[in-house]
Amino acid sequence: MVSAVENMAANTSWSALGKATDLRNRIFFTLALLVVYRLGTFIPVPGIDGVALREFMDSAGQGIGGMVSMFTGGALGRMGIFALGIMPYISASIIVQLLTSMVPQLEQLKKEGEQGRKKINQYTRYGTVLLATMQSYGLAVSLEAGDLATDPGLFFRASTMITLIGGTMFLMWLGEQITSRGVGNGISLIIFVGIIAEVPAALAQFFSQGRAGTISPALIVGVLLMVVVTIMFVVFMERALRKIHIQYPKRQVGMKVYDGGSSHLPVKVNPANVIPAIFASSLLLLPVTISTFSGQSTGPIMSTILAYFGPGQPLYLLFFALMIVFFAYFYTFNVSFKPDDVADNLKNQNGFIPGIRPGKKTAEYLEYVVTRVLVLGSGYLALVCLLPEILRGQFQIPFYFGGTSVLIVVSVTMDTIQQIQSHLLAHQYEGLIEKSQLRGKGAKGGGKRRTKRSPVRK
Repeated sequence: MVSAVENMAANTSWSALGKATDLRNRIFFTLALLVVYRLGTFIPVPGIDGVALREFMDSAGQGIGGMVSMFTGGALGRMGIFALGIMPYISASIIVQLLTSMVPQLEQLKKEGEQGRKKINQYTRYGTVLLATMQSYGLAVSLEAGDLATDPGLFFRASTMITLIGGTMFLMWLGEQITSRGVGNGISLIIFVGIIAEVPAALAQFFSQGRAGTISPALIVGVLLMVVVTIMFVVFMERALRKIHIQYPKRQVGMKVYDGGSSHLPVKVNPANVIPAIFASSLLLLPVTISTFSGQSTGPIMSTILAYFGPGQPLYLLFFALMIVFFAYFYTFNVSFKPDDVADNLKNQNGFIPGIRPGKKTAEYLEYVVTRVLVLGSGYLALVCLLPEILRGQFQIPFYFGGTSVLIVVSVTMDTIQQIQSHLLAHQYEGLIEKSQLRGKGAKGGGKRRTKRSPVRK
């Protein structure tokens, strides 16, 4: 049986967007802030030699031309004020989440409600400033080493660090404003726009190679089909669930006896979402990015690391897959799905899994189920992230097609569309409530008129 809510959600029309004034204002507000972000990516950091930077980026390796530049919307390639992007905030958020699950004081703080959440957010901001300071200093030193600064020295380093840290904090504020007053998750949308903004230029370069005869038309068609199939596969896997049956017994409240009901506990095939891919990609691209900016000053240790762990190398692919699997399990059981907490919540709500005793046995069963589900989820993440790397190494595809980018784009798109549909559904409910109230008032008014006219009929 389909519920009334599911029926209404299925019949929700996008034409209702014109009537939902609040939703329309939220969308316009979100688009306006995203435009501000895109304009900021074109404002350069002071003291950069633009001609030398352009020549350097044209010849830069995959460390800059790949995921890092795409996540910043091209700001790193142009050395704009948003060159660090929002990645320091994301890294700080993930680190704080992991510490919250491992440090008892932070875990207790998380259980204190709104005040605890504000305190944890404050720690996340402190961590963002710390990470942005370290990254901006490394970037400033690398720019000097690559002869990209017009006047290298202490003043250049200080101005670069202040500019980049301020840009990151401004992006963090933009993301929070979008989340609270707009539509969707602001941080995710900023990354999404940064990736999408670089896709047209990458496609233009790809098709220009085809017109020049460097790439065969069959390979172009094959790559486009692979992109479509990959997106469909990602959508299917992100919506896939393992449902665990939950039973609730009969209960008595006062003099009333309520019948027991049944429900299900949804476990996503990929509970960690795109976090494992981001962590693994960031760790593996760090040596390449450092060597790209440092130019000729690469030492023997860094050269050895690049020789074995450079993009496309067998050890790189193997380590990439192992890191994705490790982070998928680690993040799931420590942050996104804790079997002990879920079992305690079910026990407090008098819910139980048929055939499994509440408490420790339920936690062991949930851990067993999630472990088996994650075999498929982590394998799916590794496949999506490694396939573009293998094809790029074998067929020399000139534009950057990264599995991490596809995962982020698909996940953010699905989440934003779901939030828009939720707003439209709430608007439909408001309209139905208003109509029912008006009908109720009309019926009451009609009843009063009939009672007044009844003596006349007599």
